[in-house]
Amino acid sequence: MSLIVRRMTVEDVSAAHEIDVLSFALPWPERSIRFEVTDNPAARCWAAELDDRLVGMLVLWLILDEAHIATLAVHPDFRGQGVAKNLLIEALISAFNEGAQSALLEVRAGNQTAQKMYKAFGFEIVGLRERYYKDNKEDAILMTLSRLPVEPLSRASVEVEKRENKITG
Repeated sequence: MSLIVRRMTVEDVSAAHEIDVLSFALPWPERSIRFEVTDNPAARCWAAELDDRLVGMLVLWLILDEAHIATLAVHPDFRGQGVAKNLLIEALISAFNEGAQSALLEVRAGNQTAQKMYKAFGFEIVGLRERYYKDNKEDAILMTLSRLPVEPLSRASVEVEKRENKITG
């Protein structure tokens, strides 16, 4: 068993939506995920698959030379196993190969696990959107990776892959 990270297809939309619902208080509507996969020219949608089961998803918007991580979610049963890291690595390397020079994202102030992962990739906190999330008025932390370091990402990818193989098979 090993994790496969690949481009999301329209056939993945329902499972991606299910993961989003399990992951967030304010999940995207299924039609929005479908739009990203089928109609948004800026979107780069990624799926993480384990034994033919979708276990994670990421939507990145490539805008000029910037990669915006719009959403990243992993099924609760597969968290803490490197799925999110693998998705982020593949998405950022691909975005760099398409011309992205930097990346940005927003994350809930209370999501310390995600913030720790992003910091490990070199993302830095650059701002705050107060009371951004409508469900509980939680702040959004803005994080930026000012320069996409492809070589360190490639090394991280190999290390995560080795760890994934130990975990899953």
